[in-house]
Amino acid sequence: MGTVRTAVVIGGGVGGTVTAMALARAGIEATVHEAYPGGADGVGAMLSLAPNGLAALRTVGAEEAVRAAGHPVPGVVMADGAGNRLSEFHGFPGLPATHVMARADLYRALTEQALAQGVKIEHGRRLVGAEEDHDGVTAVFADGSTAHADVLIGADGIRSTVRTLIDPTAPGPEYAGVLGFGGLVTEDVATTEDVAPAEPGTMYFAFGSSFIGWWRLPDGQVCWFASLPRTEPLTWAEVQRIPAEQWLARLRERYADHVPGERLLAHTAPDTLMATGPMERMPSVPHWHRGRLVLVGDAVHAPSSSSGQGASLAIESAVELARCLRDLPDHAAAFGAYVRLRRSRVELIGGNAAATNRAKAGQAGGRPAMPTPEQMFGPVHRHHIDWHATVPGEVQ
Repeated sequence: MGTVRTAVVIGGGVGGTVTAMALARAGIEATVHEAYPGGADGVGAMLSLAPNGLAALRTVGAEEAVRAAGHPVPGVVMADGAGNRLSEFHGFPGLPATHVMARADLYRALTEQALAQGVKIEHGRRLVGAEEDHDGVTAVFADGSTAHADVLIGADGIRSTVRTLIDPTAPGPEYAGVLGFGGLVTEDVATTEDVAPAEPGTMYFAFGSSFIGWWRLPDGQVCWFASLPRTEPLTWAEVQRIPAEQWLARLRERYADHVPGERLLAHTAPDTLMATGPMERMPSVPHWHRGRLVLVGDAVHAPSSSSGQGASLAIESAVELARCLRDLPDHAAAFGAYVRLRRSRVELIGGNAAATNRAKAGQAGGRPAMPTPEQMFGPVHRHHIDWHATVPGEVQ
């Protein structure tokens, strides 16, 4: 049994809420401090939770609530920009289907679950500093308030303040060379089937000189996501300042003669366009912890949306960190074990996503290599954390 009894969690998104629930299950009292006054649930567009992420959510009792917030998409079809199918995958027996949902819906489901489990969440608490002493760490917030605990956990996203407190020289997010967009074909089902045939429960990816993905929503609409290569990055705010009509015109020009990109974009209205901003990932972060401070989720290993694993990996890391703090004698031993358990897995997935990003930006021959479904998804989707197993200390 570890000596850590309390934790300050910075960030109320996916990683922060799951970390707090996992810590509570480990017997550690955690309070979540969220910078946004009303929560972070309005940030982002759509995301997916893979079987490994759902399995980790089962550990904290949140799997069913999260499944109810989305819809299952177990199948994957890979194609090229001329409409030729290259490979298909329909899920692994015994594993749950990947679920797709709005990021806002995932945030709400996790926040409700955390509150129902007794987790305290405080809003409008933007971290500006942290001070350690002999018996803990004090978080200092922009409004002048403070919070003291045995450890401080940074789940504050890809532009993490906690990361800079741990290591002022730590790398920041790496731009992938593309801007991300999504949209809806909102016409009747017969029309959307003509625009982009899509079997329910299947996600389609078409690579070529340009990339686009799409799937059919339960109500019959087709949702798509695409990439627009751009050498110089724009911030999310800068992207939002450009009218949707202008972005849609650029996308239509980029996807001319692409199957089915040209048709999807032709049938998308500007008011359904979702501009998600620059596609970014975290490069390898040398120091995941210092003293009583430690990082989790996107703050330390954001793999970019191309991986389909960002939220799932954050959830896994939250559970593993709680196990380590539960089983090891002090925070230093726990943090060391946590890094050993997580670094190789998240960096491998992040590296694979970087290769996909290069294909989306037209830097790798237009499309990534097409491995078998087992090679592509097997080790990632089957990953399972045994909550009841004891975390071993460092091997001498």
